[in-house]
Amino acid sequence: MNRSDHSPSAAATRILDRTSLLDHVRLERANGRRIVLANGCFDVLHAGHVRYLRGAREFGDYLVVAINSDEQVKKLKGDGRPILSEQERAEIVAALKVVDVVTIFPEATVEELLLAMRPDVHAKGTDYTENTVPERETVKSYGGQVAIVGDPKNHSTSDLISRVAQPLDSKVKE
Repeated sequence: MNRSDHSPSAAATRILDRTSLLDHVRLERANGRRIVLANGCFDVLHAGHVRYLRGAREFGDYLVVAINSDEQVKKLKGDGRPILSEQERAEIVAALKVVDVVTIFPEATVEELLLAMRPDVHAKGTDYTENTVPERETVKSYGGQVAIVGDPKNHSTSDLISRVAQPLDSKVKE
């Protein structure tokens, strides 16, 4: 087999639908592993995303990353987004060493997935506090923990897109 074949990459095999994900989580939990869920759009991967996921992984043994569907990213971020399709975003995130599996969620919030998975830890970025995490009551309802992880929120895909879109002559002056 050569590299030009269209067989799934190792990362692509770690992208799971909801049913397969729940089966994996049950098995990992039965093996005594602590489950962590992180979620986001991950439209254009940047250092802030990597630091967020690395921080999330520190709270457990098995990191699940839930990625917003294309439809939800468009609703959240507006026209022209996402830059990359949900499948591409999922494959890129799944290729990261700290990530065990990735799933794409079509709902407007991650609450339904939280209730189905019941992760030990729901990790959110530093643009939240434990009191402002929208899903905190859902996590508390089943005895889970909310963890704020990553570096200060001074990276964003929107800012990155704006910087790339600047005319070249304005970048030279900086």
